[in-house]
Amino acid sequence: MTWLRKRSGLKTLLFLFPGISFLLVLFGFPLFEALLGSFGLTEGLSAFTFKHYAVFATRTVMWRGFTTSIYYGVAPVAVTLVLSIGLAMLLRKHFLGRKLFNGLYKIPMAVPAIITSLMVLTLFEQGGFIDRLLLPLGLQLPKMVRDQWGVGVILATTWKQLPFMTLVITGAFAAIPEDMRHAARSLGASPVSAFLFIELPLAMPGITAAVLLTFIGSMGSFAIPDLVGAPNPSALSVLMVRAFSQGNIQQVYAIGMVLSAFAIAALLLYYALTSGASANARHTDD
Repeated sequence: MTWLRKRSGLKTLLFLFPGISFLLVLFGFPLFEALLGSFGLTEGLSAFTFKHYAVFATRTVMWRGFTTSIYYGVAPVAVTLVLSIGLAMLLRKHFLGRKLFNGLYKIPMAVPAIITSLMVLTLFEQGGFIDRLLLPLGLQLPKMVRDQWGVGVILATTWKQLPFMTLVITGAFAAIPEDMRHAARSLGASPVSAFLFIELPLAMPGITAAVLLTFIGSMGSFAIPDLVGAPNPSALSVLMVRAFSQGNIQQVYAIGMVLSAFAIAALLLYYALTSGASANARHTDD
């Protein structure tokens, strides 16, 4: 019996080996090299130093960039989440043109972020397409691009991330057994109550995964904050590229490690919360 278990474990490791190797080569080694570089231990240097992290900790522009990156991650995700849940509910209905709509809403996934930024610039910048349409009516579009509230960034990121989040959330709702919906309705629950207290909690693991992945992607985005975001404060991703253009590679590594550490912390928090919820659910069942 023990031999069979060992053999089964060996097979599992062999099956996992290609995927683990892929992750190590493309993600693990570069991340480790970036960690060494942030302490001045690469690029021909061998002097260990905290200087690049000290620059991050003591310069106001870095902290403002960090909070701006978090804002550019949270605000679009909040808007996208509301729209995605609404779209997921809509796609469950049968209506004329549903198949066409089901294909069209996924188009932004194939559009590069830089093109999305240029679209927002063309449409929403003062003097842009929509502003010129409003001009004969005596109206003027408020500042929505390169503004302090990041409206342009929110618009561009929401448009870009909406299909991905909708796909994940649609799958999460589709995984809920139809019997549970019918049972809730037969027990007198209204459609709104059934959605809020039955469907939404059951779909929450998929929803939180979509939110987390979208947040990390939005927070690390460069093209959209650089083109349609406010020039000051700039997101950390923009500051990274500026440091790179100045040849300050070690500072680039340090900023990248701060972003990576925050993303890893968010992932660990997600896993801790979901593991705790699963453990509580099993304990309740027992």
